[in-house]
Amino acid sequence: MKLRQVAAFVMFLLLSGFVLSAQQIGKYVPVAAGSEADHAITEINAATDPAQKLALIDQFAAGPGQGDMALVAEELYVNYYLAQKQYDKAFEAGDKLFVIDPLNLQNAINMVRGASEKGDAERLLLYGEKAQNIIVAFKALPAPPESSSENWEQQKAHAIEANQDNLRYVQQAVYGGVYQTADPAKRADQLLRFAKLFPESQYAQPAMGVAATSYQQAQNAPKMLEVANALLAKDPNNLGMLLLVSDYYGEKGEQLDRAESYAQKAATLADSATRPETVPEDQWKQQYELQKGLALSTLGQVSLQKKNNSQAVQNFQAAAALLKSNNTSYARNEYRLGFAFINLKKVAEARAAFSAAASVDSPYKGPAQDKLKTLPAAPTTRRKAS
Repeated sequence: MKLRQVAAFVMFLLLSGFVLSAQQIGKYVPVAAGSEADHAITEINAATDPAQKLALIDQFAAGPGQGDMALVAEELYVNYYLAQKQYDKAFEAGDKLFVIDPLNLQNAINMVRGASEKGDAERLLLYGEKAQNIIVAFKALPAPPESSSENWEQQKAHAIEANQDNLRYVQQAVYGGVYQTADPAKRADQLLRFAKLFPESQYAQPAMGVAATSYQQAQNAPKMLEVANALLAKDPNNLGMLLLVSDYYGEKGEQLDRAESYAQKAATLADSATRPETVPEDQWKQQYELQKGLALSTLGQVSLQKKNNSQAVQNFQAAAALLKSNNTSYARNEYRLGFAFINLKKVAEARAAFSAAASVDSPYKGPAQDKLKTLPAAPTTRRKAS
């Protein structure tokens, strides 16, 4: 948040009676026991019929829910519309509440919840940013006249600590929501926004990783490389990004030494990785085999590009068994292997490799079948005369 915005928030809070409790971050409006507002809120909370409840909230908003109580009225509307899954009306009420109380963290959490339930990734980012900005502005609040700076900082720290579960929920909801965006280019952009918005989140680096692969899916190689290399600068042992970048350069025939170095490092990391307790052994085994197989296949491709065909064959053959769980990766590996054998003038072996590539459903099925048609026919064995 910009300093001018923070200053504006601070001035608003000092003028509007901002109160800090153990957990609440935002403006506090007391409701006197036995007051008209208290009776009205009690009746609203007791109502079970949705139409009746809404009518009572309308009456409250038009009556005792005026002045400072307008904040309470908008909170009632937000909670009502969320419960009824009328999300657009909930957002409208929440936005009105933010005008009254810009640092209302609970309102930001409610808006994130509504956007998550609706599946609205853009609103998730909008309200996730709102929650993050609230924390930034809250931390910048100066001590009130009746409190020492030390005591005030402790109170703020306690309030933020008490809201850690809420803040984790915001991050989880926003990350999970934008992860589901169908369009890969839009998903990548949204994930990058998330990573910049929550740089300290445990989901920040995974978000960048998914963004890089999403840019790859969107065929935006420059952005893919930009994000992948930025992530590798932060985490040089990021196995996924090592595989992604080395595969790209190996396929393109560019920066082959770098591709080879990254692929070798990825293979080593795959071998030394430890299975998390939460991951079943069979799933871990399949993940390991795929990662190691991809690294070996890239090494084979680099050798092929460098015209070291014997080494290419060795790497491709080592990768083949590891990649069988993924049709596309396996078929590509066998397709590449076929060319290495052609370069070695081993036609029979090339035919076997292209046949293997054509044997599974993948984008390489057609090209492998076409390549088989260009190879000399296999020699036929004559039967001996009796």
